[in-house]
Amino acid sequence: MYTIGQVSEMFGIPVSTLRYYDKEGLFPDMERESGIRKFGERELAQLHLIECLKKSGLEIKDIRQFMQWCREGSVTYEKRLGLMRTQKESVMREIGRMNEVLDMIEYKCWYYETAAADGNEVRAAASRPEDMPEEVRNAYERLFK
Repeated sequence: MYTIGQVSEMFGIPVSTLRYYDKEGLFPDMERESGIRKFGERELAQLHLIECLKKSGLEIKDIRQFMQWCREGSVTYEKRLGLMRTQKESVMREIGRMNEVLDMIEYKCWYYETAAADGNEVRAAASRPEDMPEEVRNAYERLFK
């Protein structure tokens, strides 16, 4: 069993956030000793899931609903699967957007490295894709196809 302070340190999550999660009902079976929260392996696993779902863009109210479905057992498998599929699609779209961002940054790093080496932007601005290193050319072509 772990104290809230230990869990806060382990996960890098403020104690206030852990208290909020508990208040929101995300740890419904958490043990307490003299009113002090005790996090067991089940709560640690739930916290991993909560943090993952938050990072995927799910709101606390929807995470609470998911946790409720988990407590309801096998009759909610389809609902849980639906939610996970929806979040997977959302994450895949975000990965696509971030790959575009990364491509632009890759190209601009090369551009400004070239400009800095030359002391001006003339060669970088006049460069054609075939003049660029392969990784930069690939990023450029994905951006400006």
